[in-house]
Amino acid sequence: MSASRYWNVPSLFWLSADSHMLMAVVWIGLLTSVLVFLNVSPRLNLLICFICFLSFVAVAGDFSGYQSDGMLLEAGFLALFFAPPGVRPGYGAEHPPSHVSLFLLLWEWFRIYFESGMVKILSGDPQWRNLTAMDGYYQNSPLPTWIGWYVAHLPHWFHATTVVITLVLEFVVVLMLFFPRRIRLICFCIVTPWQIGVILTGNYTFLNYLVAVLGFLLLDDLSLRRFIPVRLRPPVVDEESNREQGRVTGFRGGLHAAAVSVAAVMLTWVGYATAVEMGAMVMSRVPLPIAPVKALEPFRIANQYGLFAVMTRGRYEIEFQGSNDGVNWQPYLFRYKPQALNEAPRIYAPYQPRFDWNLWFASLGDWRQNEMVVLAEERLLSNDGDVLELFRGNPFPQSPPRYVRAVLWQYWFTSLEEKRKTGNWWRRQMLGLYAPTITRGADGQIGAVQMPKELPPHD
Repeated sequence: MSASRYWNVPSLFWLSADSHMLMAVVWIGLLTSVLVFLNVSPRLNLLICFICFLSFVAVAGDFSGYQSDGMLLEAGFLALFFAPPGVRPGYGAEHPPSHVSLFLLLWEWFRIYFESGMVKILSGDPQWRNLTAMDGYYQNSPLPTWIGWYVAHLPHWFHATTVVITLVLEFVVVLMLFFPRRIRLICFCIVTPWQIGVILTGNYTFLNYLVAVLGFLLLDDLSLRRFIPVRLRPPVVDEESNREQGRVTGFRGGLHAAAVSVAAVMLTWVGYATAVEMGAMVMSRVPLPIAPVKALEPFRIANQYGLFAVMTRGRYEIEFQGSNDGVNWQPYLFRYKPQALNEAPRIYAPYQPRFDWNLWFASLGDWRQNEMVVLAEERLLSNDGDVLELFRGNPFPQSPPRYVRAVLWQYWFTSLEEKRKTGNWWRRQMLGLYAPTITRGADGQIGAVQMPKELPPHD
C-alpha cells in the first residue's frame, strides 16, 4: 500500500484499532488536555491533544464530519505557535506569542461568523429574507434546551429581530476586528453575550464555547490587566529588549532559526489555504493554485465554514423499537435526544452525543443514505453491549427481541397552555416506518419482514 495513506488518513489507529488502543488515545488526550489547562508544557501537550483528536476525526467517518471538529483542529494547530515554550512558562511574558498566530486565530474567529453570513445569503433560503428563520429554530435544532423552549414561545417580532441582529453581527459587527483596540473591545462586549445566549438555547457541542474563547483574543493586555490583582499581574516586558536577550547562537541558534522557518512556512500555508477557501465560497473558480489547499484537507486545519445556511422546517425523530410478537413494540429510550413527551430538553454542551446527533440528520433523509440506522437495528437483534450503551436502558434484558424496527415521529413544542395542563414539553405524531423491520431467521441470517413506505416530504 502507498505511504500516501498516512497523509490522507493521519491517525494513530494505523498502529492498532482495537478497543485498548481507542481507550489509550482517549486517556492520553484527556491527560494532556488537563496539563494544558494547568499550563504545563503547553506546546508539547497541545501537540499531543491535536494528534489524539485528529486520530479520531480522520477515521470516524460520518461521526466526525462536523464543522465544530474542523474548528477545534484548526484552532488547536494554530495554538501550537501561540502558546509559550517551556515546561512552566507562566504568563509567557518572556516569550510573547507570534503576531501571525494571533492574527490567524482571530482570522478563524472572523471567518466562522462572516462565512456563516455568506452561506445564508448564497443558499437562497427564503426564511432568512422574510425574517422567519428563527421562528422554528429553537424547536428544530438537533438537541434543544429547556431555555430554548421558553424562548420559542416569544412573539414573532422577537424572532424577526434576532434574524436581523444575526445578519448584522455576521456581516458588520465582526468587521470591528480590523479596527483599533477600543472598537475591538466593543465587539467583544457584543459577541460574547450573543454566544452565551446561543449556548443556553441550543446544544451545539463545543462549537459556541470555542468561538466564545477565540473572542477573548479581541482583548489585549491593557484591557485585561485592570481585572487582575496587582500581586498576580505579570511583569511588563519590553518586546524589543526581550528579543535581544532571547537571541541564541551556535547549534541552539540554528535549531531556533529552523523552528522559526518551519513555523513561518506552516502559518503562511494555513493563511493562504483559508483565504482560498473563503474566496471559493463566492467564486465558482478561484484564480489561484489549489494544490496547497487540497494537501491540507486531511488535517482539517484550513477549513471553510458556514452555519445555518438552510433552516429546517420541522422536527423529526427516529425511534428504535423491539418486539417479540410483531404487534406490541417497546421503545429503546435515548440518553439525550427528545423522546418522552414530559421530559424537559436539557443542556448537554459542550458534550456531543454523536449517535443522537447523527440520528437528527438521518431523520431528514432516507434510510438508504443512513446505513448506521440499519446497522444499529442489526446490533439490537443480538443485544450488542456496545450499541446498548448508547441508550438509556434495554427493554429486553433477558434475551434480544425477535423483531427490531425504526419508526419516524414528527415532534412539536407544546403550547404554554398545553404544558400547564399536561406537564408535557412535546407533542408528536407517528409518520410511519423509517427503515425496514428486521428479524433473525433460524439460519442466523438477518432479513427484512417489512419495508417502509415512502414517507411524506420533510426537511
